[in-house]
Amino acid sequence: MRIFLQHDFRRCGQLSVSPLFFAAFLLLTLIFASLCPAEDSGYAEELIRSASEKKLHEERYWQVLLHYQKTLSGWESLIDDPLFFLASDGKSNPQSELEATIRAFFRKNSGNEEEHPICRFIARYEWLKEKLEIDASKLPKSECEKFNQVIKDVHPESLTIVFPTYYMNSPASMFGHTLINIETGQKSKLLSHAVNYAAITDETNGLFFAVKGLFGFYKGYYSILPYYQKIQEYSDISQRDIWEYPLNLTRAEVRKLVLHLWELQKIYSDYYFFDENCSYNILFLLESARPSLNLSERFSFWVLPIDTIKAMKAEGLIAEDAAYRPSKATKIKYKLSLLSEESRKLALDIVKSKIEPEHIFPVIPDKEEQMKIADLAAEYIQYLYARKKLSKEEYQPLFLKALKARSKLGKAEEELYDIPEPPRPDAVHESKKLSIAAGIREGESFVELGYRPVFSSLLDTDYGYNEGIQIEFGATKLRYYPNDNNLLLESLNFIDIVSVSPRDDFFKPYSWKANTGFVRKTLSEGEDSLVYRLNAGAGLAAYHEYPGLCYLFAEPELNIGGAYREGYALGLGFSAGILKTVNPSWKCHLSARSVFFGLGDSYREDTLSLSQRVQLNRNNSITLDMSWKNAENHARTETGVSWNIFF
Repeated sequence: MRIFLQHDFRRCGQLSVSPLFFAAFLLLTLIFASLCPAEDSGYAEELIRSASEKKLHEERYWQVLLHYQKTLSGWESLIDDPLFFLASDGKSNPQSELEATIRAFFRKNSGNEEEHPICRFIARYEWLKEKLEIDASKLPKSECEKFNQVIKDVHPESLTIVFPTYYMNSPASMFGHTLINIETGQKSKLLSHAVNYAAITDETNGLFFAVKGLFGFYKGYYSILPYYQKIQEYSDISQRDIWEYPLNLTRAEVRKLVLHLWELQKIYSDYYFFDENCSYNILFLLESARPSLNLSERFSFWVLPIDTIKAMKAEGLIAEDAAYRPSKATKIKYKLSLLSEESRKLALDIVKSKIEPEHIFPVIPDKEEQMKIADLAAEYIQYLYARKKLSKEEYQPLFLKALKARSKLGKAEEELYDIPEPPRPDAVHESKKLSIAAGIREGESFVELGYRPVFSSLLDTDYGYNEGIQIEFGATKLRYYPNDNNLLLESLNFIDIVSVSPRDDFFKPYSWKANTGFVRKTLSEGEDSLVYRLNAGAGLAAYHEYPGLCYLFAEPELNIGGAYREGYALGLGFSAGILKTVNPSWKCHLSARSVFFGLGDSYREDTLSLSQRVQLNRNNSITLDMSWKNAENHARTETGVSWNIFF
């Protein structure tokens, strides 16, 4: 602009501003004004000085809003999306981010009001406005109409933590899951809104998902869906019971959570399977509602969904008794338990169109039994359709026939299908376990110390109706033999997962297992050595009231160690067992296993064991173990008693 004016002076000898020049000058001024912050810089800096004097960047609420965690070198936010930060170093500098946020409030609206920092980061704005007593008249006018409409539509009143139980057929769900239900003035919870955090992926291979999830290869996002959709996903399709825990938050606190959730829309964090997972990231939302909570600081290496429920309970956040919502599969299994073998077969024949629903009436004269058969058939048809085992064309006429027959039988007694509640997931033992044991091995005494950070074994307290669940990570045993003054690492299992799922005519799941880690074994020469073991298995299971849960696995095994002549032994074998809950406190597990190693070192290994657990109280139990192991005529017997402390 100066160059143009100088040229004009030389030409005319005086300052002469033409209308065309004035228009150009005005246009450039407007352009520069739109590019530069039209802020009251003096007022903004005054607010920044005040915030610094009050040390607002050190306050708990600011740390929660930015998801800051204390590190060895300072602070770091668990949010990884650069769009979440207004300062270039905002991810690691709370003060810099706070100052950049205050300055951003003074930016002129660029046309999209909802993207202005006042509306985009509305939780930050409301807090800073209160703390600094900001004069809103000095800020750009921002109505935040879209946010206000969301608040009006959602009308948040209360919160419930929802816990879908364990689902062993998916690595992402084998520990369970947590989400938040935002409840409104609607009488039905199904019409409320569910807040979920999950990894976004198209991966269908469970093993690849687990491996990538361990190392943060996925981006996790918060999402809001109608609660009834989550019910369909977890209960109807995934066969998972649901527990609902009401929280004692006020309406004002619930609104603060919604404010923070608004800030997190379309913002990602790197998803990690064990710590920065679905349950851990939900904790920041709860802390934004009530900053005095210290939920996220309770966890370090492992964050299990059920442990977050227990943490909320310990903080006094859970208001009253939980509500149990059985899955469709649980409802079907309960109805099966009420019927005779003949009646079950008739219900299945209806589903398979082998018999018309009304044709059961002459066969089964008892009216209540007829009701149970028709109800079971209708429920199972719905289940098959939800699982996409029936097409819509197959489902509709079949379901209508079942309903038509059922309508002729009248209303059943209200208590007929009252499903007994299983133990509450938060009421059973803690996840960590310390074991102190003593025993005798081939006449030689030993003492043993065991530690398992995660999570539950086949003999531990049952979770719901799933008697055949074992998930252990990092289980370690150290054994000391006083006669030889010898301290040995007996085992270190990195992963030990067993899913024993019973099959019947209605449900046909497969059972599976996976185990890897170091274990001390008797080899073909009779020597005991520590070897690395990789073991997997697939099989079938069935349940009967008298023997209990019975299973059979086919399982390959690879052992690697310097004690082998060839350096390794690869074999194939079978294992079988019976798991029996005698009463709520007493549980038994009888198992047998035989593996023939044919590649590398060749030998056969046989094992027979009996384990019994007696529960003393919620977090204490006694286990009695007896075993016989044989490797090419080198047999070992062992008996031990352990005291298990859960914490």
